[in-house]
Amino acid sequence: MPVPVIPSSTVPGHRVTASVAAVVVVILAVISATSASAQSRDQDDPALAQTIQANQPIVAGSVELSSGHVDLGPRFVDGTWQLLIHDTSTGPPVWREPADVVFRIGDVGRSVLPDDERYSFVGAQPGAPVWVIPQTENPGVVWLGWNTQDPDVMNRVDRGVRLRLVGADGPGKVSVYLQSGNLSGPKVLWESDSTTTEPLWVDVNTHTHANWVFSEPGVYILRIEAVARLIDGVEVETFSDVRLAVGDSTDANGAASAVFAGTEAASTVSGGGADGSAVVAGSGSRSADQGGQSMWVWLVVGIVAVSVIVGGAVVVRSAAERRGVTRGRMTR
Repeated sequence: MPVPVIPSSTVPGHRVTASVAAVVVVILAVISATSASAQSRDQDDPALAQTIQANQPIVAGSVELSSGHVDLGPRFVDGTWQLLIHDTSTGPPVWREPADVVFRIGDVGRSVLPDDERYSFVGAQPGAPVWVIPQTENPGVVWLGWNTQDPDVMNRVDRGVRLRLVGADGPGKVSVYLQSGNLSGPKVLWESDSTTTEPLWVDVNTHTHANWVFSEPGVYILRIEAVARLIDGVEVETFSDVRLAVGDSTDANGAASAVFAGTEAASTVSGGGADGSAVVAGSGSRSADQGGQSMWVWLVVGIVAVSVIVGGAVVVRSAAERRGVTRGRMTR
């Protein structure tokens, strides 16, 4: 009896390729949906939409900022990696040296800590006063966030920046956290009394604001570090001391002349960023979601590569089997 020959339309290699193609289509659909979701979130928060121009100047001179929008942000100054303050609070956008700036959190920013166990990390008793820079802008309170949107930073940095609270010096505890809504709990980013702090992974072209809570009035200095790997493989790092006068009666001049004398916390790495840093989403064409999309892209590449190898092997095997069938027919 002649040995049947498998039709080419049902060769195993073709089935493998078709299956892989189906998986790839599904993954690409997931990537597209994720990207659309990220863009939707950006559009839903127009307060975070901003574009930083390359020619925005660095201005000198001491200043006290008590309201309006400001960000911490990395920038290259004469080729040197620095962490500066991007200020849009008083007019056209400018950059400032942190040593020239004192942030005033007046009593207009004073709040009462709720009787809620979820906020026990703040370091104050329920009902006690706390001073807050809110995640959502509050008129009369400086609105402090961070961004990675300087054009040179976006062109030269490989994927993102690691930001870390190295230490804090002040009369009370400082807590920084995110909260997406009243029904969701706070996501704590930094606590000043911790002996270790985790760096935050911030993709380039990201703009984020968080809640900054101070448990006591007085002068505070926050030492914040910015580390990045450039596309040429060079790693750059710097830190800046951010000075704050918390409460109406706190002397801004004392804050301006204060010197950091706090304890520097050790760095820990345990999150989901490019190097294990905690991922913090923000607004921008590249947000923290893009790190996940990059993972999917590499997964697709890997699947395609495996399909080529497996499909090629199956095709070779099928060809060998067909040659065997042909030889069998010839000997009958």
